[in-house]
This record gives sequence, structure tokens and C-alpha cells, in this order.
Amino acid sequence: MTQSRAAWYFAWALLAPAIIYVLVIVAWPLVETVRLSFTDASLRKTVNYVGWENYTRIFDRDFAEIILRTFSWTFFSVLLKMVIGMFGAVLLNCAVPGRNLFRILTMPPWIVPMAIGIFMWGWMYNGQFGMISGLLQRFGFVDGPVAFLAYGNTAYWATIVTDVWIGVPMVTIYFLAAIQAIPRDLYEAAWTDGASRWYRFRRITVPLMAPAIITMSMLSLIATFNSFDIIWILTQGGPSGSTTTMIIDTYQTAIGSKKYGQGAARAVVICIFLSLFCLAYFRMTRKLSRQEKV
Repeated sequence: MTQSRAAWYFAWALLAPAIIYVLVIVAWPLVETVRLSFTDASLRKTVNYVGWENYTRIFDRDFAEIILRTFSWTFFSVLLKMVIGMFGAVLLNCAVPGRNLFRILTMPPWIVPMAIGIFMWGWMYNGQFGMISGLLQRFGFVDGPVAFLAYGNTAYWATIVTDVWIGVPMVTIYFLAAIQAIPRDLYEAAWTDGASRWYRFRRITVPLMAPAIITMSMLSLIATFNSFDIIWILTQGGPSGSTTTMIIDTYQTAIGSKKYGQGAARAVVICIFLSLFCLAYFRMTRKLSRQEKV
């Protein structure tokens, strides 16, 4: 009994730092955010309980557009990351001269500090001094300077391109590791039977990489859905709200307008969406594990 009780105390002592971390860093801020979402908290000293008013207020036409814009921005960004990352991983896995050099060259967008990379893209998007506008004018595609960040459609896609540039290296390296884990015997047997490259990719590579694809898609989706630095540094949600996503709107409401209660309600909505994404991910992985056992 003495030994078992000592082991029990020792186990809880080992778990204590992790439990304290979760309670202080994760649980308490989450509970406090939910509590604030039901109040009219602001710079005023008095805080009143307003019930569901903050939630009913945010689900108007403007916020519905922001939700749709967030989902579309996330969808296109994650889709491009997955496609380009898969294409790059397949190329880096090929036995070509200088393969190690090409693998190294995929890392700079991931290694360079995010803020520096975003500022670099901001200069390239500049209409007067930017490289992209200059090249388009030199080759005759446009007649004059193009300020990409000054118009809604171009700013929307410019932020997506920047996010893809930053996120593709991680996806590529992750997919490359997944491809290298596939047994080479399967490819050799398919090649002996006369299977083409496309058939081998479709029937061997993609099915065996399904868990890696789902995991990376979910990780990229969560990071992209919560992406703040890229949009804020490039456009701050403009022009005219064309790049305002849910995380940008939450920041502008809570920090910019000092409406902490409404900002907390928006943060809770974001948390709900991300929780649904995680539940979908767990269901897909559970389904894949059952298929593998069968």
C-alpha cells in the first residue's frame, strides 16, 4: 500500500506541470473569453451582462460576408498549398542531379522570419516600385503601374499567394517524408507489370499518403484560418474590407474598437469552427484506421 501510494503521488507530481500549464494557459483564458462574450466589456469600468446580444449582433449580413470570405480564403490557400506541395515532393523524390540542392532551396520561405517575408512581398506588390508590376509593364501585359494591394480582387489573391509561398515548404517536406516511407517494392512491382507513372502515383502514392495528406490538410487549415500576420501587414483587412477575415475582424473589434465583449463573442465563434474542423479530422482518421485494419 505504501509503495502504491508513493507511486500514485509520484505520477501526479510528474503530471502537475502539464496540468498547471493547461489550466493557466489554455483553460482559464478560454473560460474568461466565453464569460466576456456575454458582457458589454469595454474600456468602461462597469461591465454588464447582456446575454446573447453579442452573438445575435455579429450574425448580420456583414459578418456573414466575413465568414464566407474567411472560408473561401482558407480553401484556396490550403488547396494551392496541398497541390504545389505534392507536386514539389514528387519532384524532390526523383533521382535527378542536384536533388539535395533543390531540397535546400525549398526551405528559405519557411526559414526567413515571417514578417520579413511579408514585407518583401509588400514591396513586390507595390505599383510604382514593385518587381511584379515592373515585369508586367516590361513584357507588355499592362500599360501602366498595377497597385495590387489597392484593389479588392487583386489584394485578395495577393494575400493568398503570400500565404501559399510561406506555407508550401512545410507541406513539401512533410509530403516528401511520407513518400519516402512508401516501400519501393510496390513501385518496382507496378513498373514490372507495365504501370505508367500516373497510374503508380494514383494507385500507390496517393492512397498510402492519405493519412499524411489529411493530417497536413488539417494542420494547414487551422493555421490558415487563424492567419493574421500576412493580411494585417499587407492590407490590414482592406481595401474596403476585401481581405477582412474573421481573425482580422475580431482584432479590429476587440483591440481596435475596444469592444472586448463583442470581440470575445467573435473569438468564441472562431473556436467553434476550429473545433468542428478537428472533429471532422478525428472522424476521417478513425475511418482510415478502420479501413487499414480491414
